[in-house]
Amino acid sequence: MTAEVETEETERDDAHLDDVEPGAGCTEIWEHLSEERDEE
Repeated sequence: MTAEVETEETERDDAHLDDVEPGAGCTEIWEHLSEERDEE
């Protein structure tokens, strides 16, 4: 696996957290994920 492929996979794996503020704690992350599920 090349570094480029690893980078693409990493970006894709955490893309669902793009809207979470840097330094957010567990509670903020869970709230964000819950809101995302509610929208689906």
